[in-house]
Amino acid sequence: MINPEIFRQYDIRGVWEKDLSPDVAELIGKGFASYLLKHTGKANARVSIGWDARLHSPIIRDGLIKGIRNSGVDVIDLGMCPTPLQYYSLYKLSLDGGIMITGSHNPPEFNGFKISVGRGTIFGDAIQDIKKIIDAEDFKKGNGSLESYPIIDEYIDYLKDKFGDLTGIKVVVDAGNGTGGLVAPQLMRSFGAEVIEMYCDPDGNFPNHHPDPTLLESLQGLIAKVKEEKAHAGIGYDGDADRIGVVDEEGNIVWGDSLMIIFSRDILKDNPGARVIGEVKCSQTLYDDIAYHGGQPIMWKTGHSLIKEKMKKEEALLAGEMSGHLFFKHRYFGFDDAVYASLRLMEIIKKTGKPYSTKALLKDVPEVLATPEIRFDCPDNIKFQIVEKAQNAFNEYESITIDGIRIKFDDGWALIRASNTQPVLVLRFEATDQTRLDEIRTLVEDRLHKIIKQYNNF
Repeated sequence: MINPEIFRQYDIRGVWEKDLSPDVAELIGKGFASYLLKHTGKANARVSIGWDARLHSPIIRDGLIKGIRNSGVDVIDLGMCPTPLQYYSLYKLSLDGGIMITGSHNPPEFNGFKISVGRGTIFGDAIQDIKKIIDAEDFKKGNGSLESYPIIDEYIDYLKDKFGDLTGIKVVVDAGNGTGGLVAPQLMRSFGAEVIEMYCDPDGNFPNHHPDPTLLESLQGLIAKVKEEKAHAGIGYDGDADRIGVVDEEGNIVWGDSLMIIFSRDILKDNPGARVIGEVKCSQTLYDDIAYHGGQPIMWKTGHSLIKEKMKKEEALLAGEMSGHLFFKHRYFGFDDAVYASLRLMEIIKKTGKPYSTKALLKDVPEVLATPEIRFDCPDNIKFQIVEKAQNAFNEYESITIDGIRIKFDDGWALIRASNTQPVLVLRFEATDQTRLDEIRTLVEDRLHKIIKQYNNF
């Protein structure tokens, strides 16, 4: 039996030895391969498999590959690598899809599968379709081949002529003992940058801090090192290096929406009218800035798979999330790659000239006050009902309901949405000053508490 809760909105994810085992991995391999063959209508197919630094990833890899091959699909093992390199393989090798084995930014006991069909990561109903195949044991049968193709050198060679000289730029890189350390420092140095490494040796125990560069506690060491070394920026990665965290030369955190402002301005200089996508948690200053600089801002749902699908539909050149997923179609493939985003940031810092400064790139952005993401425990079985009730509870205000409810005030906004990956509600507030921020937050949280009281099982 497989725990049905591991089949989530964007991926398959669970706890090793509780939800995941070699046998479960084999079943997922069979389900994925059978889904791929049915979906593509092909008699045979070829996929890539990458895996992260977690201690159980090689064991899961073996089970997964066994299941895929027994369903008649050929496998290319890319080795341990960041998630973006598995995505990269879909563009550079002749493949029909693939899987990245990773627990991403979750604690060490977690692991999971980010699944691609063609060049796109699947989500929602497609993931449930794989579950249905497994439940029905409706597997294809065959004898797929296996070969190894270490992808890191290929990826580094591809990027080496995509950037100019970065001599003079000094950065601190905190890979959080994830897979980003296998690639980023080497690449940065190849362009002449000075790199101070922190926790760049992969270690699936994550002994130094949680592998999530959006958590304040995870960034404290990076902040201190940037100040100590007088670096121009500090760059952190999550466990599989598809999310980036940045601090400026003074140790201030540069959140995902602020990074989007930096990148969108640079892109819009040469691409006026370009579409740029942000998600519902991003600051209003981002959308205003895109429009002011001649772009077309689009607000969309949270989730890397949903963002990538929307990018294709809108033909957007850039997209991003507060969580540090940044997607470049401009000069790149359109998937989330924190290593690539690092190089783009360093390139922009270099172009500003001396004295090099990350902080100066945002000096003219209007100041607003915002909370970080506030995670409010709420069981999976009622969290979407709570959000639906909230949409009715604030109907006297203008709101956006593409993903939860973003309530608009004259001098700020509030967000209530259900997480697609955890049993929580995600709240965020923004306003022009602290007094108004507190007022908006109190108003929204008071009404939310009244809604929750209706559910006795909370």
